[in-house]
Amino acid sequence: MRAPLLALSFLALPALAQDLQQVYRDAKAYDAQYAAARHSLRAGLEKLSQGRALILPTLNLSANSTLTRTDTEPHDSNIPSTLRDARSYGYSLSFSQPIFRMQNILQYSQAGYQVRQAEATFSQAGQDLIVRTAQAYFDVLAAQDTLALVQAQKTAIGEQLAQAKRNFEVGTATITDTHEAQARFDLSASQEIAALNDLETKRSALQQISGKAYATLKPLRSQVKLTPPNPANMQNWVALAEKQGYPVLIQETAAEIAGLEAKRSKAGHYPTLDFVASYGTTSQTASQLSTTPSNVTSGVLALQFGVPLYQGGSISSREREAASLYEKSKQDLENARRGNALSARQSYLGVTNGIAQVGALEQALVSSQSALDSNKLGYEVGVRINIDVLNAQQQLFSTRRDLAVARYNTITSHLRLKAAAGSLREEDLEEVNRALAP
Repeated sequence: MRAPLLALSFLALPALAQDLQQVYRDAKAYDAQYAAARHSLRAGLEKLSQGRALILPTLNLSANSTLTRTDTEPHDSNIPSTLRDARSYGYSLSFSQPIFRMQNILQYSQAGYQVRQAEATFSQAGQDLIVRTAQAYFDVLAAQDTLALVQAQKTAIGEQLAQAKRNFEVGTATITDTHEAQARFDLSASQEIAALNDLETKRSALQQISGKAYATLKPLRSQVKLTPPNPANMQNWVALAEKQGYPVLIQETAAEIAGLEAKRSKAGHYPTLDFVASYGTTSQTASQLSTTPSNVTSGVLALQFGVPLYQGGSISSREREAASLYEKSKQDLENARRGNALSARQSYLGVTNGIAQVGALEQALVSSQSALDSNKLGYEVGVRINIDVLNAQQQLFSTRRDLAVARYNTITSHLRLKAAAGSLREEDLEEVNRALAP
């Protein structure tokens, strides 16, 4: 599914060093969670080789060298004591090929699912990195917007405060206007401190992912147009999330592994058949019974058959344990489907409602600017008081901040929606990056 996240009515500008794509590249090289997932994938891929080894032949070589010294002291003192050294050495080459070992065959099948599980886990980690990077990036932008709006509001209130003082001095306004403006100015100073602290917190969170501190980040274009999900049907996205979302795929493979483990435990009752062969040579210079050297060469070809008769009940116990764990894995799979479906629903609503909210806030921004202009004009001609202008300013700045946050939330919700459906790719992040301004 390749639905565009954003549509632009003009050409995108060249990427700069501190854009979203560059931050993502830094995060991909630095983030500890992603690095751990990469190493986990490499470890998981080895399961296939380990499983295959259980059905392949084994070949072993062993060698030995022995020195035996015998000191004989007779009871009769007239008979001299004797000292004899006997040396022996040899080697043995053994070969074994499983012919029928059902447990090994099933474990080899498990290895294939374990590799698929490792690959799905790594893919999910890649999607998580995209979402976490975008979220942290837009959190910084939102904190910057909040700080800029608070500072702009503080400047505007300061100008209003100065004007109220001048009007009070010439007698065209009351001291109440001055006190109200001063109170709003002090409040905005407090909000500025809180906004600065929040910005530093958000920058630290981004640095934890990317490993770098960025002086500036490219903002989102003010004229960007947000597009709805495609297909524009929530149930289609839910169906995709239940079928191909990575949390579901991971749990599906876990259930398959658990099912094979139940069969493997049951196979502990089955007989085994191996083909074995050995060849070896032993040489001796002497022995305790003979002083004559000897060379012995032996070769063996055999079929080795074994039947587990009684193991203290451990095989049956493991069989019951594996059966219960298999039932648990099926419930975990159902829980993963439900959870991923819920995530898809929430993200879909986040996108559709976010687009509607952005449209409403864009209109509210125009209305708030008109209301502020009208209140300023009314204050100048004496039909509005200072508090009316301050309230209009507050409404305008709040609307600007809410509009920026709504855009950021809608974009990240779209990324989360695609992640829930298992279709989020780096190309989707590139589309968002092209919507950034210099």
